Amino acid sequence: MRQRDDMTFPADEYERRLRELRERMEARLLDAVVITDPENLMYLTDYQTTGYSFFQALVVPLDDEPFMITRAMEDSNVIERTWLERSRPYPDTGDAIQQLITSLKEFGLDNKHVGYERNSYFFPAYQQDRVHTSFEHGVLMDCFGIVEAGRARKSPVEIQLMEKAARATEAGMQAGLDAVGVGVTENEIAAEIAAAMFRAGGEAPAVMPYVTSGPRSMIGHATWEGREVQPGEHVFLEVGGCVRRYHTAMMRTAVVGEKSESMAKAEFRMKYALSELRSMMRPGMTVSDADSLVRNIISDNEVGARLVTRSGYSIGIAFPPSWDEGYILSLNPGDFTVLEEGMTFHVIPWMWGVDGDKTVGISDTIRVTDDGCASLFDFPEDFTVCEMASLSAVPNEEIS
Repeated sequence: MRQRDDMTFPADEYERRLRELRERMEARLLDAVVITDPENLMYLTDYQTTGYSFFQALVVPLDDEPFMITRAMEDSNVIERTWLERSRPYPDTGDAIQQLITSLKEFGLDNKHVGYERNSYFFPAYQQDRVHTSFEHGVLMDCFGIVEAGRARKSPVEIQLMEKAARATEAGMQAGLDAVGVGVTENEIAAEIAAAMFRAGGEAPAVMPYVTSGPRSMIGHATWEGREVQPGEHVFLEVGGCVRRYHTAMMRTAVVGEKSESMAKAEFRMKYALSELRSMMRPGMTVSDADSLVRNIISDNEVGARLVTRSGYSIGIAFPPSWDEGYILSLNPGDFTVLEEGMTFHVIPWMWGVDGDKTVGISDTIRVTDDGCASLFDFPEDFTVCEMASLSAVPNEEIS
């Protein structure tokens, strides 16, 4: 392991992650693992690139130095960003999978028990088939989740980085709420969010902000499309701030004009759900318990709304196309995984279908502590009520 002082975390953090991964490998009788998930690569080595549509893999032997397989163009990321001492790049005219097989043989792993992430988005079936065909003398085993088992609990230095991401989230959300008004387009609101996040130290998030107004808020995962906000409408915002690929996320709602009785009731339900969860969430509670608490409060409403999804998901390292770690852990019914200190969740007691045609949201990013939980934000949860008067321009003041 190369010693350097310009990485995201101190060297001992990466040494711990690698050591714990090898402990899990040993428990599963694996001589090596082939890691292809971009988030897992960064977690283990600090490697990152936007070019992960090309095949890339980290091979971690149980008793030898890890090595990287990358496109030649991306090898600079191995050299400049990571502690790795070995890489085997392939040219654009080369064969990535053949390079992997050749390198496994070079390092004496071609007749070993080797794990691979069968469910990785970026290791498609046709490439896996080629590995199975070419890996003639060893045994290939699915080890999906072996790195995520370490990622589920964030260390103190990871929490510190997520706190920085939270400041970018807050800055973006405040700018978005400040921009809402009659005649303002969703695009203008999104532009203010992005500018404020980046000025506050944020980097390109895995997903750009969700900005929908009026009836468009009922469309799942829709975002800005140039629509102008109309008098009496609401605007639904979801912002994910990012620092060194670590994310925090937040939902908020703005109302242009008077807040209706239905909207006030929805606001109360969501704030109550978050308050109750924060008072109860602690190590030893199960995922199902947390979900039930939130789901029961949201379901008990008088405005015709539903919680149509999971009530939260793990959040941390992310690359596009999603900022969540829900494939590691989601707050869903029937999951009896026990919460542990260091787990971090975006809790989303949002309400779909208020009065039949409105989606609203108030959410929080929460970390589980040794005896409870804590929000990573210091930000108002009430709906923002905007004046009905038209705005001639969106303010451009820098958010500090």
